[in-house]
Amino acid sequence: MGIFTAMDEANSDHTAKGPIELLVIEDNEHYAAALRNNLEIEGFVVDVAHDGVLGMLRIRQRVPKLVILDVMLPGRDGYDVLRSLRDEGIQVPVVLLTARKDEADKLRGFGLGADDYITKPVSILELIARIRAVLRRAHGDHDEAPTQIRFGDIEIHPPTRTVRRSGAVIELRPKEYDLLLALLRHRDRIVSRAELLRDVWGYQADTISRTVDTHVAGLRHKIEADPLNPRHLLTVRSAGYMLKR
Repeated sequence: MGIFTAMDEANSDHTAKGPIELLVIEDNEHYAAALRNNLEIEGFVVDVAHDGVLGMLRIRQRVPKLVILDVMLPGRDGYDVLRSLRDEGIQVPVVLLTARKDEADKLRGFGLGADDYITKPVSILELIARIRAVLRRAHGDHDEAPTQIRFGDIEIHPPTRTVRRSGAVIELRPKEYDLLLALLRHRDRIVSRAELLRDVWGYQADTISRTVDTHVAGLRHKIEADPLNPRHLLTVRSAGYMLKR
């Protein structure tokens, strides 16, 4: 899985207010790493704790802008962590992210002071949108600004959805822009057409469509200096696509 500190740390541009710090408390290390990667691509600074005890310690040491909290944690579950936060007067926004889907679990989470309750599986686009919505409610729009993204001679400015190549603005269709961001989230690995259909268009994995191929061709024509010999947006035969920096 995979929005945005700059892709190249040496070229990163943070806003005047500085990056937004998030804490992910999640015991599944693979899932936590994927989530961290996606959020860092979005411009957030992300810390990870793999259990509730360590998560509470991190929050007490430095309160982040938002906590993404799994419910089913070893030792001390997410509900207990959330209860302790509110009992101690720590009003950091908390998004519960869990496989528990029962209405009773959701009501319990909100009753303890959660700001949102999201059930797995969830698309990364929806998750990021809901995290941003909580940040807006809690801190205001100015805390949401992501940083600029760079790779090769491409520059992306998410607040305005502006893309430049060698300093010149290139016009992308809305879905071409969304496709570019989806590929960036999975940077340097092969992404199947089914994954892109799900992440960008919301289609089920079994949907058969040439939509992805058509949009990739259009995007490649716009971001590559030589579309016939692409440097960044590569086709991996019988597997999908890969965006290389």
